[in-house]
Amino acid sequence: MPLLRAPELLPAPDVPTAVAVPGLGLTVDAWRAVAQRLAAAVPTAVLGIPSAGLPADRDSPVTPVAQADRLARRLAERGLLDAGPVVLLGHSASCQAVAETARRHPSTVRGLVLVGPTTDPHAVPWPRLIGRWLATAAHEDPRRFPEILREYLTTRLAGFLRTMRRARFHDLRATLAGSRVPVLVLRGPHDHIAPSAWLAELARTRPGIEVATLPGGAHMVPVTHPVDVARRVRCWAADAL
Repeated sequence: MPLLRAPELLPAPDVPTAVAVPGLGLTVDAWRAVAQRLAAAVPTAVLGIPSAGLPADRDSPVTPVAQADRLARRLAERGLLDAGPVVLLGHSASCQAVAETARRHPSTVRGLVLVGPTTDPHAVPWPRLIGRWLATAAHEDPRRFPEILREYLTTRLAGFLRTMRRARFHDLRATLAGSRVPVLVLRGPHDHIAPSAWLAELARTRPGIEVATLPGGAHMVPVTHPVDVARRVRCWAADAL
């Protein structure tokens, strides 16, 4: 199975007002279909960071806080903040990094979109988390498995596991409580990694957090249901920003 190349940046067609960060183990291509559908209303670039778009060096710190600081630097270095603060989109474990960016670097972020956010505190033990992954995988589109596996191999499984170990104990609720930007939280109806009860918990964290379950899909909805994701983001952006 040939591996994909892992570019750091998928540029927006215009000056970006949003930047998406791939989910853990995925590459920038995972957001491509959503970004294409957002282009007219919310020009969106996709930026990779170690373990979430790019391979992670063995010595790279991969806690959500370290990832947030790295993301803020790369946003500035890549000129993605030249027009002002952006909406950050995260998927799965990268939700924790983008939320920490809003908390630690508030001048860079004007809104957050969190798709299938981790980590539900009820799923911290490895056996429970793995059980949820398996239950979710049963509802993913099997035609996408080769593509997703190539992405995981490209960003390297060792980095995936190391980052997940750090992310399991990070409290996303506390992070969201420390920011004031509007937030949209999305999930697929068959996502056991980000169940509806967990999203309801996040919504109770503070005002300004909107949650929604999409019509279809599981955890990989940016890949499998980009039309639904983009439609919901466009509606939210028109109302909340």
